[in-house]
Amino acid sequence: MSVLTRDEAQTRAQFLDVHRYTIALDLTTGEDTFDSRTVIKFTAQAAGDTFVELKPATLRSVTLDGRPLDPAALAGNRLPLTGLTAGEHELRVDAAMRYSRTGEGMHRFTDPADGETYVYTQLFMDDVQRVFAAFDQPDLKAVFELTVTAPEQWTVLGNGVATRTEGRHWTLAATPLISTYLVAVAAGPWHSVRTEHAGLPFGIHCRRSLAPYLDADADEIFDITRACYDRYHEKFTEPYPFDSYDQAFVPEFNAGAMENPGLVTFRDEFVYRSAVTDTERQTRAMVIAHEMAHMWFGDLVTLAWWDDIWLNESFAEYMGYQTLTEATLGGSGGNPPRKWGSDTWVDFAIGRKSWGYDADQRPSTHPVAPDPDAVPDTASALLNFDGISYAKGASALRQLVAWLGEKDFLAGINTHFARHKFANATLADFIDSLAQATDRDVHAWAGQWLRTTGVDTLTPRISGTDTGWTLDVVRDGSRPHRVTVGAYDLDRADPARLTRRDLLALDLPLTEPVTAAGHRPDLVVLNDGDLTYAKVRLDAASWDTALRALSGVPDPLTRAVIWNAARDMVRDGELAPTAYLDAARVHLPRETDLAVVQGVLDFAALQITDRYLSDTDRPAALATLTAISRDLIRRTEDGEDPGLRLTAVRHFIDAAGQPGALQEWLESGSVPGGPELDPELRWRVLTRLAVLGAVDPDVIDAELERDPSATGQEGAARCHAALPDPEAKARAWAGLFETDDLSNYLFTAIAKGFWQPEQAALVREYVPRYYADAVALADRRGPAIADAAGRHAFPLYAVDEESLRLGRKCLDSAEMIPALRRKLADQLDDLHRALRVRTAS
Repeated sequence: MSVLTRDEAQTRAQFLDVHRYTIALDLTTGEDTFDSRTVIKFTAQAAGDTFVELKPATLRSVTLDGRPLDPAALAGNRLPLTGLTAGEHELRVDAAMRYSRTGEGMHRFTDPADGETYVYTQLFMDDVQRVFAAFDQPDLKAVFELTVTAPEQWTVLGNGVATRTEGRHWTLAATPLISTYLVAVAAGPWHSVRTEHAGLPFGIHCRRSLAPYLDADADEIFDITRACYDRYHEKFTEPYPFDSYDQAFVPEFNAGAMENPGLVTFRDEFVYRSAVTDTERQTRAMVIAHEMAHMWFGDLVTLAWWDDIWLNESFAEYMGYQTLTEATLGGSGGNPPRKWGSDTWVDFAIGRKSWGYDADQRPSTHPVAPDPDAVPDTASALLNFDGISYAKGASALRQLVAWLGEKDFLAGINTHFARHKFANATLADFIDSLAQATDRDVHAWAGQWLRTTGVDTLTPRISGTDTGWTLDVVRDGSRPHRVTVGAYDLDRADPARLTRRDLLALDLPLTEPVTAAGHRPDLVVLNDGDLTYAKVRLDAASWDTALRALSGVPDPLTRAVIWNAARDMVRDGELAPTAYLDAARVHLPRETDLAVVQGVLDFAALQITDRYLSDTDRPAALATLTAISRDLIRRTEDGEDPGLRLTAVRHFIDAAGQPGALQEWLESGSVPGGPELDPELRWRVLTRLAVLGAVDPDVIDAELERDPSATGQEGAARCHAALPDPEAKARAWAGLFETDDLSNYLFTAIAKGFWQPEQAALVREYVPRYYADAVALADRRGPAIADAAGRHAFPLYAVDEESLRLGRKCLDSAEMIPALRRKLADQLDDLHRALRVRTAS
């Protein structure tokens, strides 16, 4: 299949104006394909040739202005349209299209819990061609009118209000001008909860087997939706631009969510079947806020080409966190009001921002706003949906607001909306809009922040006497930074606590050192408040203080900044991994912020214990994690902090070196003192028991009979793959790489079970096999499975020079699709870093 190049898109955009798509989809034609009939009305600006894209199972007929075209002219995904005259044209395409099992195009899913079937579209980048014929590029916006034929018991959802016209037939209201990748349809026997807000219909939807869980959270979801909607209308002068707001929680979704106008689709893990923490609920709320921001950033005003994807994702990421911080999320139905406030940015700091830092230190890094020549086609553009376009970009915008001021920032974006609504815009357009609102040189700021790569490092140089102290900041990098610096003293009555003495606002680089009155503080924290994007270091005296009293720092966001500094020091080989674990052992049992606990434990488990420490040192590290978890479980025996207790229980399970306690919990159905083992915890326990060789296949199958849901099937697949048995490993490998019938979610479940740190010797023979098999699989199954194979099926725990050599040889010699090449390059860079950390420690 040909990918669309930027040059081709620019040529076609100058040649065509696309007015309207009239699309008829028939979802009743069988389990493998559906019918798609498309009428496109467009204008050619001059005489000439062009092409339309589609990826059909069967192309039955094509007519251009009433003249039949030869379906055999379809080459790959391109149908040539030759001999066009200047003026109006009408293209008609009749095709059968394939359903997907990989979350691309029209995904089809049958729920094992009740046998009901659901379909939904995910048309991002270039997957609209899997559903209907289109001039598929973001700057050829058009009006879309859809009709859908579906089984009689189904409900159809779309970008506009959906109306059942007769038994099986539905009509979706015509859209305003939108891009092809934003068209959305979801059909099936949905369970729906509906309401109205600000004169618009709002709805939330899920598959029927999840109905009780959606109903339990419906008030919270609607509260968040209404609060964010109202807050965006306070911020933005342009009103919400569509006729309804539906949110569908759909199965086997590849991303977190997708911002289809009027019909946002979310992965249905956000409909919680099992207990979750408040931090996880906050994440769901942030995703709701993020996707709603896209109604303006991305849907109303859309990028002209994929080099400006940050104009979608960075803005939605920043607005999602900031708006959730500002909006009061009041409960209803007897629930207490919920207001997360600054906790939202704590979670961003310790749970999200590292995604950007890590991506920005790999060879595959790129600017937040890449040069257009660096994104020559859609295949390369897909690679930029990463921690840079999301987390780094959001951090840059947070720094921009700190530097520019929120009033001028909002004035600039409202100018941007007014100038480009229902059209397309570029980085230059956006910066020009900001420049209208301020006297500051935003063009220079954009050049320094958005067109550069890498992470600056800020290091304090402190000196002082009893009467005054001086601060200088060494900047390794080139960006300007507006930061706050926190100065803290130990509480003399309680040396485990600190009090903030000063909060200094600085613009870096400093022209001269800053002097303040009083003795030298016990702790000095650069970037206190986390307003900029930079690695920070602590001076030796401050680090000593942090080791003694980190959990006594009064603000959780400051604690997150310090923990991030420690994390970066470990990754850079400046702090021993065991020293990080020692700090966690001392301070996590006293930590009060759940996001901080989760972030520190995740890094300690997934990176330090499983990758940065040798096999010899790993058992002691697991024992440390078990001890931390046990202390947290004891601390929460009174039941006042169920989220913290749940987090501790999860990590206790994952770190368990012996099966005894886990087997007792599974048999009794509960952790002593709670919580009860709900489906998520039962599958987590079984996975760990499988890794330890303390459960047999019959027990796993019996659990699947107990929980025959889709997540139960994934849990069983993961457990079977995790068994320390050569035959189990061989079956899992064959399922992953020798057949193509696994859905994206089942593929991921098996891949996650296959590689385990405890089983390195057992699976060593598969490490060299991985590279050739992954390349072949990616070629057969495409970008979504390639991403999963590179992310989850990679031999993550083979941290040795031979694994690195094999991977580099594959990268250097094998032809592979870009999605897999990028994933392998990143994994191998992380592997190289893990080896350096092991050597340094």
